[in-house]
Amino acid sequence: MRRATYFFIFLNLSLALFEEPAVYPLPFLATSVLEVLCLLVFLGRLTHFAKVTQHNVFWKDTKNICIMVAILLSLTDLAIYGVLRLYDVRSIRWSRIVRPIFLINFAESRQIRRAFRSIRNTLPEITYVFLLFMFSLLMFSLMALKLFGERNLQTAEGLPYFRNYLEIVFDLYVLVTTANSPDVMMPAFDFSSWYALFFIAFVIVNTYIFMSLFLAVVYNNYKKHLKVMPGGACD
Repeated sequence: MRRATYFFIFLNLSLALFEEPAVYPLPFLATSVLEVLCLLVFLGRLTHFAKVTQHNVFWKDTKNICIMVAILLSLTDLAIYGVLRLYDVRSIRWSRIVRPIFLINFAESRQIRRAFRSIRNTLPEITYVFLLFMFSLLMFSLMALKLFGERNLQTAEGLPYFRNYLEIVFDLYVLVTTANSPDVMMPAFDFSSWYALFFIAFVIVNTYIFMSLFLAVVYNNYKKHLKVMPGGACD
């Protein structure tokens, strides 16, 4: 039963690779039949669990409620999507985001739930570090707007350079990962090599300090919650 449950959970999650927009597209009928099969298996597994569990215990367990709601949402979305396809109306399968619920809430996924709850308990404690990072990012973006926005600089593609605040925030956010380095600073560097100091300071503060601090806080709090969480709490 456990292996069968894991197989159909994996199959249900894998359907995202074959549904539009897909990596390997399959006909809608094929993916919908497979999804209905998975949902029937999940419903049968839930029904079997209800038969061997006391009625009041079964309905008080939020995991069972989550599974039933996920099945209902998936079937509703599948029916709506199928009807819209008959009338050549483009739509998306919004219910795909609920599919991980099956992975988390079945009784066999105790360790996954334990990790998920540790992550959930860690999030409030890393909020302050995240807010500090966002404040630093917004302040550096404002400085960049004041430094470069009035100099009519252009990118290599001839586009305006650092004149829109939201675009600056996004570009500097990407710079935290160094994915757009050093391209993002080249228009300013070509105008004056001294402007490289701004980007060097940004990388030191946000990439080397804040990201290291953020990672340390996440790791330490996650490890703390993972250790203190009792085994019974995962049920």
